Amino acid sequence: MLHYASLYLPFPAFLINIVAETTLREYNNNHILMKNKLTLLGACCLGLLTACQPQPQVSEWISTTYSQPWQTLPTSNITQEVTENVIKINTSQTAQAIEGFGTCFNELGWTSLNLLDSNEREDILNEMFTPGAGANFKICRMPVAANDFSIDWYSYNETDGDFEMKNFSIENDRKTLIPFINAAKQFNPDIRIWASPWCPPTWMKYNKHYASRSTPSAARQLSDRAKSGESTYMYKVIDNELPEDRQGAEGTDMFIQDDKYMEAYALYFSKFIDAYRAENIDIFAVMPQNEFNSAQIFPSCCWTAKGLAKFVGQYLGPAMEAKGVDVMFGTMERPNVALVDTILQDKDCARYIKGVGFQWAGKDALPGVYQKYPDMKLYQTEQECGDGKNDWKGALHSWDLMKHYLNNGVSVYTYWNTSLLKGGISRWGWAQNSLVVVDDSTRTYTYTPEYYVMKHASHYVLSGARRIELDGNYKDALCFINPDKSIVLIAGNSEGTEQKVTINIEGNNYTASLPANSLNTLVINK
Repeated sequence: MLHYASLYLPFPAFLINIVAETTLREYNNNHILMKNKLTLLGACCLGLLTACQPQPQVSEWISTTYSQPWQTLPTSNITQEVTENVIKINTSQTAQAIEGFGTCFNELGWTSLNLLDSNEREDILNEMFTPGAGANFKICRMPVAANDFSIDWYSYNETDGDFEMKNFSIENDRKTLIPFINAAKQFNPDIRIWASPWCPPTWMKYNKHYASRSTPSAARQLSDRAKSGESTYMYKVIDNELPEDRQGAEGTDMFIQDDKYMEAYALYFSKFIDAYRAENIDIFAVMPQNEFNSAQIFPSCCWTAKGLAKFVGQYLGPAMEAKGVDVMFGTMERPNVALVDTILQDKDCARYIKGVGFQWAGKDALPGVYQKYPDMKLYQTEQECGDGKNDWKGALHSWDLMKHYLNNGVSVYTYWNTSLLKGGISRWGWAQNSLVVVDDSTRTYTYTPEYYVMKHASHYVLSGARRIELDGNYKDALCFINPDKSIVLIAGNSEGTEQKVTINIEGNNYTASLPANSLNTLVINK
């Protein structure tokens, strides 16, 4: 029998190798081809996905000039060309969180607004305080009793030796400040308010007077400054009747440094908090003294930082903590970081300090404090307030101030006078700007250029926004990213001609021609 096995012939080895190598080569080639196809397909898909990703778009463009204070410009005019002026936005380069913007409640603000028809007054308050409507003010300042834009001097207790505050009363405020605040709260019930005194009751001071400097002394200095061409902001000199031999001086404590006076003054603050809460007005924070360095002809009181540290650490801090009210150091009006050091390095005082407030010359201490205490809450407490002319020069200065403060870490930015009569003259004779000017002869009003500067930031930069650190060679700008991820770029052009500026964000370029002498806000969405 023939077996099938006997028919088997050995297959040559070299043929086996040839077949194997050919098969393997074909497999590898097919694998590489498939791999290349998959890579190409992946790249195409990635490109398609990238193309589907929403690109940043400029959704709104508002421009302010002196003649056109709030103009909507067409975003269709924005091109993709690249110019020599570049602002680079990297949304990962964020700095401090923004709490909000606001103004101050002063007596002369309310008396000027009360010259208007009630409907006009409500229009102004709606524009300033209604969330999302106009200026969108959220955090505001008020005085503890009289300040330099009060009708006249007063405190809540002028009874000498009343350490128990039996005669404490806010009756004067029921005529002005309380109606002002309540009128604003009708449009925003959630306004947050902090307060600071300009002067304690006169009997708590060594000189027994509301002022710290005599008018004749100040008048001589102002005259000398005026002769040299320096602006003094003084319109007229009104005698405060403080004798020169009872003047105080910067770097001294004019408040009586006795424990029973400090205890009584802390009680004064507590009574103030309680009285305003009874009026349904909550004060969330206090600063112990407005411009504690400055000896002024109007209500004022000089303190040393050491004196304030004792007052806060032993008396005011515990009293406010019991009320659930924050204490902040300020307001700082000198370019001296060491003053802040004195406060924050005093252990008893530092435990109560929740932040530091800066205004006027204090702005020059801000960069050093921001660098030295990066976790400290910083407030701009009062914008430099001009000379009563309310011109474009004042608006440009306001914009420069805003850049300085916000680029150096402040979370709150506050304008000073909400409203004043035309000329802006205080009870003590100096002229200042305001957000609204009321003409008492015609009973009409106008928004000032500085109002629109404030509105560029306050309307668009929402609470919880973070400032973005900008790159590029064009420095006249501020940028923020809101909680909803919208980007707010505020860019100025101080030149007398139109300036093209390129905004670079996520590899995209957007070029806007900024009008001459303008401030612009561009909102960028994805």
